[in-house]
Amino acid sequence: MALQIFGHRKSKDTRKAERFFKERGISYQFVDLREIYMSMGELKSMVRAAGGLEELLDPDTKERDAYAMVTHMVGEQQLDYIIEVPEVLKLPLVRYNGRVAVGADEKTWGEFARQERK
Repeated sequence: MALQIFGHRKSKDTRKAERFFKERGISYQFVDLREIYMSMGELKSMVRAAGGLEELLDPDTKERDAYAMVTHMVGEQQLDYIIEVPEVLKLPLVRYNGRVAVGADEKTWGEFARQERK
């Protein structure tokens, strides 16, 4: 399965993930969340893989109002909102073989790279 990086070009951690995989010769698909909405299915699979929605949310986001809003919503309403306002997520989200690394998680990125080289 191909490695996917979900983020946006202005995110320093997203650029860091891209550099990490490029330096190791690992191909990936980049999804710029400012240009392409994540599907509901993709978001739900990431929530499951991360161990819950709370693990994906970034309490330190610059979008404080959006973060406050999403934390007061429930269920599908939260997910719909996150799809439209992905800035509330810890970026990047790196997905590989049913697992997801949230934020600048170089340890997990390294595991993904080792598995991809096999």
